[in-house]
Amino acid sequence: MKVPYSWLKEYVDIDITAEELQEKLFGCGFEVEELIDLGKEVSRVVVGEVLSCEPVEGTHLQICQVNCGSYGNPIQIVTGAPNVYAGMHTPAALDNSTLPGGITIKAKPLKGIPSDGMLCSGEELGLNDDLYPGAEVYGLMDLPKDTLPGTDIREVVGMNDYIFDVTITANRPDCQSILGIAREVAAALGKELKMPATDYTVSDYVFPGLDITVEAPDLCPRYLGHGVRNITVGESPRWMKRNLALCGLRSISNVVDITNYVLLEIGQPMHAFDMDQLQDRRIIVRRAKDGEKIQTLDEKEFTLTPDNLVICDGNRPVALAGIMGGLNSEITEKTTQLLFEAAKFARDNVRKTSRALGQSSDSSARFEKGISEYITELGMARALHLIQELGCGEITSSTFDCSAGAPREGKRFTASLKRINAILGIEVPAEDVLRILKNLNFEVKQDGDTLDVTAPRYREDIEVGEPDLAEEVIREYGYDHVIPTFLKAATVTSGGKTPAQQRRDRVCRIMCGQGYHEAYTMSFYSDSDLDFLRIPEGAPERNVLRIKNPISVNLSIMRPLLAPSLVNVVVENLKKGNNDGRIFEISNIYIPRDGEMPEERPHLGFAAFGDAEDFFTVKGTVEALGEALGLSFDVERAVDVPWLHPGIAAYILCEGERIGCFGKLANEVTGELKLHKDAKSNHKIFLGEIDYNAMMNHMAASFRYRPLSVFPSVVRDLALTVAEETACGDLMKEIARACPSVSDVELFDIYRGEQIGEGRKSMAFKITFEAADKALTPEELDKYIKKILGNLKFKLGAEIR
Repeated sequence: MKVPYSWLKEYVDIDITAEELQEKLFGCGFEVEELIDLGKEVSRVVVGEVLSCEPVEGTHLQICQVNCGSYGNPIQIVTGAPNVYAGMHTPAALDNSTLPGGITIKAKPLKGIPSDGMLCSGEELGLNDDLYPGAEVYGLMDLPKDTLPGTDIREVVGMNDYIFDVTITANRPDCQSILGIAREVAAALGKELKMPATDYTVSDYVFPGLDITVEAPDLCPRYLGHGVRNITVGESPRWMKRNLALCGLRSISNVVDITNYVLLEIGQPMHAFDMDQLQDRRIIVRRAKDGEKIQTLDEKEFTLTPDNLVICDGNRPVALAGIMGGLNSEITEKTTQLLFEAAKFARDNVRKTSRALGQSSDSSARFEKGISEYITELGMARALHLIQELGCGEITSSTFDCSAGAPREGKRFTASLKRINAILGIEVPAEDVLRILKNLNFEVKQDGDTLDVTAPRYREDIEVGEPDLAEEVIREYGYDHVIPTFLKAATVTSGGKTPAQQRRDRVCRIMCGQGYHEAYTMSFYSDSDLDFLRIPEGAPERNVLRIKNPISVNLSIMRPLLAPSLVNVVVENLKKGNNDGRIFEISNIYIPRDGEMPEERPHLGFAAFGDAEDFFTVKGTVEALGEALGLSFDVERAVDVPWLHPGIAAYILCEGERIGCFGKLANEVTGELKLHKDAKSNHKIFLGEIDYNAMMNHMAASFRYRPLSVFPSVVRDLALTVAEETACGDLMKEIARACPSVSDVELFDIYRGEQIGEGRKSMAFKITFEAADKALTPEELDKYIKKILGNLKFKLGAEIR
């Protein structure tokens, strides 16, 4: 937001330089991205009085003798401007002067005639008519005759000014105006704030039939309207045009300029409806009908839904609430009577509508951060005062105040001085706390350690309690007063990472050893990400923590899964031509709890994509992770994970507990990825996700050494025929369970054919037997094989091939 230094001075007696004020604002918590010196690029340009003009024969040039005061009298300057005349006062750029854009003026001959500078137009000084009257005239600027020759031109045309480009954070909507920043400046300097005039008188006239109704009070808790007649549309005064121009707005007309002026000065977006264009002289604030259309002031047409709030007359929408007015009720030169609107709209609805329609404005930017009802009232009063001050209309008695019943006073609560100081970690004297809060317009009554506090109505960001008050105190008292100290419960340690941190690092090293790169993704996404992965309504993952004031609709919920985040990373890589890769992330998911802070549960997510990847390469990752952590992972077929292919997915089990899943991204999900056709057909995406804490709970506190057996292992191959639906994992599990001497089972062949029979398959396993205390004999092996075959036949119907 652009804040002119000269405009701030209208409200506060500032007695420090712009550079010093910039530091003050930084100290108060406002980032000044840039301090713009309007006259920085202009030097050695002064007021020159043209004493005489002598035409150069055969050219359009004239030789002027110019009085530049202490810089020289006379100075010869040759100009080709058509409007130069003797007695004219105009800007004169002297030898070695500079102009905006890095232009340097040197004394040099023009058509062989010596010229010691240049006479300037408004455009050459970077001015327009709004910044200085007459700046856009064709030719030289014609300055008033009472300007003194030799005076720095920056003082004459107002270029000795500064613009603060201030970033207003979402938690301080009360400061998104010149007045809001002026309040902070007054508090920081200990000065009195001069409020803008808001007084006005009304006539007895009442517009017949005029009526305002709010049908959606949840989206519009306050709506003010006031009728004005006998409008005289004309030019705004110079001071108004200049202030608007300094903030980047061009003057349009007095009535329209008033709405823009109130927006910048007070922070209240305003709109003026041409009363003659309102059908039935009615205003209805309601949700739009499905398919309803509106054409806004910028001549764009939008098709609306019931999620959009509109301002309607008796028949059609005339404004998109909180964003922009409609073209069908704009103020024109023919306007003679109007209705002023000042409202408070639900910021989330304005934000969603703005994003959905791709339409934003200065008004929507302010409504998205939040407008208080105090500002709504102040904005309306200021607009009506300006109508009367500029003499461009008669304020009637037709006034409307549609309210949803919000309180008309600031938040009131009690606080403790001791707790405020405990939060800050320093001792701020009570008198300083009271002084600071009163400077910030808090009403404070002290009773010993207890403060009875009433916040200003415009400070809707203040929550009840000491933390917010502590923040207000320290930003005015000065962060340089904070002294680094140990926490009360702190102890001196030898340093190093905790066991939990060491385990996490170990998991990261294991994953990196498997060719994975660690990723860091945002902790939030939107419901559409869950929709995309086919998470059904009512699923546990749909119980999400919603953000009250999200940055955008795409970042509106805290994630209950890592899978959507990883899919987004994979898609971005594929779009950029990275056709294969492996990524992993260890981050928290968030599970809501009634009346408590959400549970933050760490998950390990991983993704592998590319032609070289398949189910078994990812299964190898899981097995390698378990082996490196000293855990035994089993897998079982998964058919109910919505985002995974039911035939190429598995659950991960550890000691019988299901701790995660992995598999191929479901085909219907892959088909909707926004990739080019080649990427869709040539790339396979595999995902996995493990409950990190559940995995860690199975880890032993420490590893114990177990020597390798000195006795040889024995390998036997076993080919079995089973029903087609029998899972390989079930067979391997039963083989290992049947005999304690089985140390490893590996599938090495699957065969289907006429010899096996319809509906059956042959699976061949390599079984490794090993005993720690003896060498196994052939008789013992035969006994083990028989037991394995008996168990397999009884439990799974397996036959030896």
